[in-house]
Order: sequence, then structure tokens, then C-alpha cells
Amino acid sequence: MGVMAKDKAISDADMIAEAEAALADLARIRAGVGKVIFGQEMVVERTMVAILAGGHALLVGVPGLAKTKLVETLGTVLGLDARRIQFTPDLMPSDILGSEVMEQDEAGKRFFRFLPGPIFAQLLMADEINRASPRTQSALLQAMQEYHVTIAGARHDLPAPFHVLATQNPLEQEGTYPLPEAQLDRFLMQVDILYPELEAERRILLETTGMADSRAENVLSAERLRAIQALVRRMPVPESVVEAILTLVRSARPGNGNPDTDKHVAWGPGPRASQALTLCARARALYDGRLAPSVDDVHALAEPVLQHRMALTFAARAEGMNVRDVIARLVKASA
Repeated sequence: MGVMAKDKAISDADMIAEAEAALADLARIRAGVGKVIFGQEMVVERTMVAILAGGHALLVGVPGLAKTKLVETLGTVLGLDARRIQFTPDLMPSDILGSEVMEQDEAGKRFFRFLPGPIFAQLLMADEINRASPRTQSALLQAMQEYHVTIAGARHDLPAPFHVLATQNPLEQEGTYPLPEAQLDRFLMQVDILYPELEAERRILLETTGMADSRAENVLSAERLRAIQALVRRMPVPESVVEAILTLVRSARPGNGNPDTDKHVAWGPGPRASQALTLCARARALYDGRLAPSVDDVHALAEPVLQHRMALTFAARAEGMNVRDVIARLVKASA
């Protein structure tokens, strides 16, 4: 065996050993979250995929579907410093980023000291993000992209890992500031949260209205999560998966030879969608106990990755179509 072949065999063996350790950790995470969040397996999976891929997620659902509970539970289970900001129309950028205050020492000398805001957390819940003004939204979304804030010319790095799980109510739009498309693109995935199944809701009634309330327990550390995130980026991606991602994303753009898209889509997803699908497919494969992603992972993640990165024409909306319908057709056509 040559030196290069031997090194590759060793590195492959190391990666398999790392993956097996990660699978054990992920099984404990799944069990830990399942003690508190009943049903909603798809929501938990997609949110965890976004975190394992190192990104942020937008959770969309009506009130009372355990969005806040999910973020709190993930913070505890993953060993992250979790904080919550309730967005309101009068919230200012300094309320989330932090500000400088003037202090005076014993000698009478005055100086400024930076007081970090709640954004300096490892897992931040931005509750009802569309309630805040565009100025405050942009301050948060810039920090999500740059992973640091600049106050009075001084750079302050955010903790690592840093994830934002923002929530949005799809029904109540009065007095809100919808996120512009360019800012929506900062979210790796949009996770739609639907009503629970009958048995899950039955369990919710029985287990959350008594004296004892199930509590999440920590099973992971922030350092271990970062190691798993690094493993996700090292996972091999088969050529068939790369081709499936390129075919799907490009077919969602007008002017690329798909008559259905040309008719119904005003603008489609950019290269960041392809990057997101590649990362999320890897993370989903690992979360599911596999060492490499498949085309099925791409198709399963098409809706949460693409739906907030494309828009329909006025005529398509007038016909009662929505983005999810178009994505489902594209997935079916590419399958």
C-alpha cells in the first residue's frame, strides 16, 4: 500500500470513528428533546439540521406551537448559553447589540465601557422578528452574517457557536415589518411549524397540565457541538447529490428552460441556496445515522431551504398557488 493510500485509509477510519461517536451524541440529543417536545419530529429534525450545518433558522407558526419551548430545550440539551429577545416596534439596535456607558475611576478619569447586549449568546431566540423596525432587524441580521458587531468603531466578536432561531407569526401581519428577501436569505432554512397530531396533542394535555413538568437535561457541550459541525463539513458528497442540487436549484430560476418556472416564478434562489442544500443534506444524513448524504436528503430539504429564497409572479398568486406547490412540482420533476 502506498503512503497516500495508507494515509487516506487512516483518515477514513478516523472519520468513521468520529461519525459513530457523533451518532451516539445525536441519539442522546434526540431523546433529550423528545422528553419535552411531543410530536413535531420534523420540526425538531429540521431545526437540528440547521444548527448542525452551522446556520440560522426561521421558525414560522401560529402562537402556542412550542416554538419558544423548543429553543429553550435545545439550549439546555446542547449546553449552549441561550437567550431570548421579544421583538417590539420600539426596540432599538442598541437594545440587542449593546452600548457604551461612561464611567469614572477613583482618580476622576472618565472612560467608556462596553456593555454587551443579549445578542452575545450562543443560541439566540428572536421572538416575532417581524415586529421590530427594519433598522433593528438589519442590526441583528448583519451580526448573523458577520458574527461580530461594531460599536463606536470597536469590533466585538460574538461567541462561538452562534445561532439565531427567529420566530414569525404567519397570520397576524398588522403592525409588522416583513423581512426583505435579501435578509431572509441569511436564514439557512425556513421551518414551518404545523398543528400537532392527535396523539401528540393528547400527550401534551396530559403531561403539561399536572404538577410535574418534564424538564430538559444537558447532554452535550458547546465544544462538542462545534466538533460535530466540523465533521458535517468534512462529510463526502457524492457526485449524484451535487448534480441533484444543481438541477433542482437551477430549475427554480426563471429563464433556465423550465416552462412551469418561467410561468409562475418571479425570481428564484441564488448560489447561497445551493450551498445551504449541500450543508443541510450532510447534516440530515448524519442526524439520520448515515455517513454520506443522498438525493432523498436533497428532496426532503428542498422546501425549507428554497421557499424563502424565491417568489411567485402576481398571476401565480392570483391563481391561488404558493411557493411550496411550485417546489413540490420541481422536486417531483427532478426525482
